Amino acid sequence: MRVTRAMSFGGPEVLVPGEAPDPVAGPGQVLLDVAAVDTIFVETQVRSGWGGEYFPVEPPYVPGAGVAGTVRAVGAGVDEAAWAGRRVIASLGFTGGYAERAVAGVPALALVPDGLALTDAAALVHDGVTAIALLDATELKPGETVLIVGASGGMGTVLVQLAKAAGARVVGTARGEAKAALVRELGADAVVDASTPDWPERAREAIGPGGADVVLDGVGGQVGAAAYPLVADGGRFSAHGAPTGGFAQVDPAAAERRGIRLLGIGDVQLTDDAHARLAGRALAEAAAGRLRPVIGATFPLERAAEAHAAIEARNLLGKVVLTV
Repeated sequence: MRVTRAMSFGGPEVLVPGEAPDPVAGPGQVLLDVAAVDTIFVETQVRSGWGGEYFPVEPPYVPGAGVAGTVRAVGAGVDEAAWAGRRVIASLGFTGGYAERAVAGVPALALVPDGLALTDAAALVHDGVTAIALLDATELKPGETVLIVGASGGMGTVLVQLAKAAGARVVGTARGEAKAALVRELGADAVVDASTPDWPERAREAIGPGGADVVLDGVGGQVGAAAYPLVADGGRFSAHGAPTGGFAQVDPAAAERRGIRLLGIGDVQLTDDAHARLAGRALAEAAAGRLRPVIGATFPLERAAEAHAAIEARNLLGKVVLTV
């Protein structure tokens, strides 16, 4: 089968297409014909050599943590009548997705509703699930104000739509007018251009003097640190993103004095069963037309290096999906 491997740590050029033996479904697993592969920014960071303490992979490896496809075969103990030929998405852990075929455990599967394209389904494998988990964890309520930092990215675009559907007042940050226009189109009540030095002041004006009830920081680093003061006393701050190279650093004692509840990526680490359940919710919203996955570009599997370069350039709207 065709695969793309990261042959070493480094730039996008280390992603090289090749061949590998077909995997075999073991007990409790299924074998998938992969149609589309999710890509997330952290995969580019791991490929570059970052995050070994979180993602212990060593080259050469096949990247890819989430796929959409059709069940080709089942392993021992799996109900063939229930799964064979079904369209599904699957969370794979962190490797094995950049391939023509992949194996996944049954608990990690979620059925793709009829009428929903597999490319759209793939786009929700992680961003849709994490977005729902974040909104559940922060307990966003109707009438509250939420600031979404990095609102034009793959997960940010999902958060904007889900937060608006939940009845919240949504303020988003995005870099440049094209991205800001997308965020407005998706339902944000206000959008702040994060490429301007005074964006925190502009965000404060859009939010209001009391601050945001919830701040969802998908960017991290200094940007996330600048967003933290915008949360209201007694609010919630989620530092779950690190595309800048690190998560936003916040003093827990200072947050406690203001009654702010701090959350991070650890608060949305899910079991396979929980991931599949939330994936089902995301897919149902998309199939009903209430959630639109924003895909800025697709690349064939053999051009995964170009896909990573496009992700790192940060010029695309939404996210990138690989097609097989």
